[in-house]
Amino acid sequence: MEPGTYCLILANPAVTLAVGRLGPVAFRPGFHLYVGSALGPGGLLRVERHRRLARDRDRPPRWHVDRLLLDPRFRLIATVTGEGSARLECDLARAIGGERVQDFGASDCACGSHLFFRPREPVDEVMDAFSMIGLVPSLERTA
Repeated sequence: MEPGTYCLILANPAVTLAVGRLGPVAFRPGFHLYVGSALGPGGLLRVERHRRLARDRDRPPRWHVDRLLLDPRFRLIATVTGEGSARLECDLARAIGGERVQDFGASDCACGSHLFFRPREPVDEVMDAFSMIGLVPSLERTA
């Protein structure tokens, strides 16, 4: 599968969840948007791994976002992907911006976070952010 950049859109109630070294994190009720890249082997097949983890909840967590995907209070409602070999994960995170969960999923870059909060369903906003950075967005609703 092609390499690219992606965004996972999750819906959740108010919840506090232990997230690795971040410790307990309080999540507001609404929607959380996780931005990632899939530039290595398998490319955007990584997104299928996230979908499977959210559906089956049958593997131990590997990354911060896995803690959310494994918790039944978080529902993966959609994924947005954009093909391309350029490293655009941080550009997408800046384009989405707004309220964020500090230090979440951004340990390998200078961004403050790759997880953002919205009180209302943000699918159209995410699609626009992909277009703003020059990626053609592809949407798949999962719920």
